[in-house]
Amino acid sequence: MTSDERTVDRRSFLKAAGGAAVTAAAAGCTSDGGDGDDRSATDTYTVSSVGGPFLQTVEAEGTDTLVYARGDHPQNYDPQQTTSGEVAKVTNQVFDQLIQFDPGSGGQLADGLATEYSLEGSTASLTLRDGVTFHDGSELTAADVRASIRRFTDSDYDFYLGDENRSGYGPFTFGNWVASVDDSQDGEVTIELQQQYAPFLRNLAMFAAAILSADQVQGQGANPDDQAALGTQPAGTGAFQLEEIDNSNQRVRLTANDDYWGDGPQMEELVFKTIGENATRAQDVIDGASHITDNLDSQSSQQLQNTDSAELLRKNGINVGYMAMNMDRYEPFRDRRVRRAVSFAVDTEAIVDSIYEGFATQASQPLPPDVLGHNEELEPYETDKEEAQSLLEDADQTGLEFELATFSNPRGYNPSPIQTAEQVKSDLEELDAVDAVNINQFSTFTSYLEYTAQGRHDACFLGWYTDNADPDNFLYVLLDPKVDLDAVPDGQDWVSFDTEGYSTLNVSGWANTDYMETVREAQATLDQDEREEMYTEANRLAHDEAPWVFVDYAETLRGVNEAVQ
Repeated sequence: MTSDERTVDRRSFLKAAGGAAVTAAAAGCTSDGGDGDDRSATDTYTVSSVGGPFLQTVEAEGTDTLVYARGDHPQNYDPQQTTSGEVAKVTNQVFDQLIQFDPGSGGQLADGLATEYSLEGSTASLTLRDGVTFHDGSELTAADVRASIRRFTDSDYDFYLGDENRSGYGPFTFGNWVASVDDSQDGEVTIELQQQYAPFLRNLAMFAAAILSADQVQGQGANPDDQAALGTQPAGTGAFQLEEIDNSNQRVRLTANDDYWGDGPQMEELVFKTIGENATRAQDVIDGASHITDNLDSQSSQQLQNTDSAELLRKNGINVGYMAMNMDRYEPFRDRRVRRAVSFAVDTEAIVDSIYEGFATQASQPLPPDVLGHNEELEPYETDKEEAQSLLEDADQTGLEFELATFSNPRGYNPSPIQTAEQVKSDLEELDAVDAVNINQFSTFTSYLEYTAQGRHDACFLGWYTDNADPDNFLYVLLDPKVDLDAVPDGQDWVSFDTEGYSTLNVSGWANTDYMETVREAQATLDQDEREEMYTEANRLAHDEAPWVFVDYAETLRGVNEAVQ
């Protein structure tokens, strides 16, 4: 293979899944006998991780079932319909990508469904692996790759998923880049890009780039709503196949794919169960009813640290947590002085030290440390209420009142969303110019993502775990609106959500043309030193213009039962 890509300098690269890192894929498990909830603490099995070893191996005796406890239960498991890491935890076991990240390598690419791959200029060439079958027994072909990409991006395709159904990953994974897909040669795929795009091979390893069966896609029917139903019966080439989505009990059960092309699976069953309360979920691991859990807050982390039957594992994450200000919906946020005032008023140091209790560090920019282009010269906004008030007076703003939308279930980048929202509310309401910040709390993360994607929020909390460890995956994906430059009116640094081509992953509506030009030039540049300079400048622009309150870079935490090593 050929690739002009820089390896990310990390001891442990976690494959991100659109908002949450996926840590325990059971493709490499060894086990025999038993039942998950009744297993003895001395039983053994092994689980290899996806995309880099947060958990290299898991061992326990007498069970062939791994139980993963999580905080939310989505009902749709189509990798093309979601930005949720809770979905990706499941779909990464069911589907494969053309390329994958080599565990423990620091983010280097490795063979997946393709055994050879290259990117020359604007042409990507891939050779498919022989002998791979989907869960229905059909053989993987180049036609499946073409159908997967077209379903996600091509509105002229009879089986297009539909603008309303496809996730925001469609445009930046394939849609903005792919001009054509040639599947005419047996076992060979040639993808022509509309322009030179440096991160493209890394995009092919992201969870949203999963390869679907053309037979299943076409069997769903041409109606977009029929296509959307695929998420209730996902079938890929992965190590595990769907056995049951039990919505009433909030469980997903997967069973081993005995015809898997890779090593394993060496475990019979993988269960994802939902426990919304952090403390209860941690206790479930302590008691041994679950083996692994994630998205922990400070209290549940302390529970795991204070017991002999489980432990808390922690590593630096490649993520950012933020509060976005929606310039399309709330007019005062269109003034840079107001946005900077909010950033000076919010005490992010108190959030990371007191609420997150040191499991995170203050953020200074959209791009986390250790990723190409992180600007080391930038510092987090200091809490300065006087400066905040002065900026609001200079902007002639008084009587400000706006909604702050938040989710309830913990996320790695925001493990205590309600407390965080209350801290922000308290900080801002101390300002004379702010009358009220009204917290709008959502009970499910799925409904929250739908709400923010529609731009119905004034301000909201969100975050991002890297999909591919490339700076483009933060700076372009989250803060470029992906509209034509001439669609941004002169003298304006925002656009409405209904602008043609707008990406709803940009939940702030921010459209700074200097920033847009910089990140777009960087993604079309193969020279890494030049890319680094451009991304460093893009981070400075984002810091100074403050479309977000940059909250934190969080550690990745996992609770693991004592049977796990």
